[in-house]
Amino acid sequence: MDITRENKDGLNAVLRIKVGKEDYAPRVDNVLKDYRKKAKLDGFRPGMVPTGLIRKMFGKHVLLEELNKIVTESLSKYITDEKLHLLGDPLPGKEEHSPLDLDNQTEFEFTFDLGIAPELKLDLSHNTEYPYYKIKVEEKAIDDQVSRYTNRFSTLSKIEEVIEKAMLKGDIAQIDDQGKIMEGGILKENATLSATVIKDEDIKKKFIGAKVGASIDFNIRKAFQNFTEISSMLGIKKEEAETLDSDFSYTIKEISEFVPHEVNEELFNKVFGDSVITEEEFRNKIMEEIEKFYFRESDFRFLMDVKEGMIHAAAVELPDEFLKRWMVFTNKKLTAEKVEKAYPLFTNDLKWQLIKDKIIRENEIKVEEDEVIEVAKESIVQQFRQYGIMNLPEEHLANYAKETLKKEEEKRKFFEKKFEEKVLQHIRNSVKINEKEVTPEEFNKLFTTDSDLDHEHEHEQEHKVES
Repeated sequence: MDITRENKDGLNAVLRIKVGKEDYAPRVDNVLKDYRKKAKLDGFRPGMVPTGLIRKMFGKHVLLEELNKIVTESLSKYITDEKLHLLGDPLPGKEEHSPLDLDNQTEFEFTFDLGIAPELKLDLSHNTEYPYYKIKVEEKAIDDQVSRYTNRFSTLSKIEEVIEKAMLKGDIAQIDDQGKIMEGGILKENATLSATVIKDEDIKKKFIGAKVGASIDFNIRKAFQNFTEISSMLGIKKEEAETLDSDFSYTIKEISEFVPHEVNEELFNKVFGDSVITEEEFRNKIMEEIEKFYFRESDFRFLMDVKEGMIHAAAVELPDEFLKRWMVFTNKKLTAEKVEKAYPLFTNDLKWQLIKDKIIRENEIKVEEDEVIEVAKESIVQQFRQYGIMNLPEEHLANYAKETLKKEEEKRKFFEKKFEEKVLQHIRNSVKINEKEVTPEEFNKLFTTDSDLDHEHEHEQEHKVES
């Protein structure tokens, strides 16, 4: 066995593995002996098939398999022993080779192209300055959140006539040009709708002010331009809704409106449990929630600025040609054109990953299992809150977290999140921070007036804070 490495430059290398007969012959012989023991061929007793016949039947197949195993094992061992920090995986060498001649060759050579991770120089000192935006919690933000909670726990109350925000229940039927119910047409009893989703203002005016028992004729396509809304209201498939352009008659059977919950102790219990009793405590608790949310958003913005600044300062060079080949090699759906388009985003992520790995390595940053469980809990709490479940018992929360972490992909995601949090905290402790207090409006403008990394733009809307 002979392994040699030729460094093309600081980022690219070619690895050559020469496999001689002494490397593979004993392994091939052992496998063929095992084949002979198990072979069942007509005319021969079990285990008595001639060795020559076994070699003739299976020799090439076994040789190819053993060569593949030897090369894979040797490649992996070499990378480990030499402590090579690679980007992507080794690729079959671009050098042209003659096809393997398994009948006559006794020595085989395999080449692999390697992408070498660059050496990074990071300046994590007070000579480097990054802004950190602290978002003010304004009274309006607290008022708005109180309003969201009162609306979330609102109740339906019957009213006399239709207002724009009313919920209607009634029977809807397809009608012909004369306004008569079509025989065999679409008919749905107890169909619900709200005037707020009606797009055509003239049709909306027909509903506003109407009372129970009133029948209103309208064109379904003009009223509701969203086919999902039409299919849901009529109880038909979306494909049918897309081709439907007909008049319908809606007979009102019930009119209701959502009445916001009163700001009282019952609401406090629904939102925060029995730990909150007074309205002042309720508002203070909401302020704490907003502060936590703003803190996460400030951290997100800080992360964006740090990533952009450190990637630029480190001037990270990559083996571009190798990485583009690797992207196509590992994803057959990618074309060269698609790779060129995706490459800038891919390399920004890769450069940041290299920077993070260096910080983690040099500072021996570790993440413990219990820390990951806490990250999973936080994520689960946020998910349940979206569905109106405000107070999940600790026992249930812990069980959900443990179940979630049984999924390897989820577990990896939470580990990476915690590592990134710790890297970010390390950077904050190392560099000079220029804190700037901003309003929510000023914070939101940061995502539209600067030249942030392109791949962050898709997250702008989800990271805009409520003013």
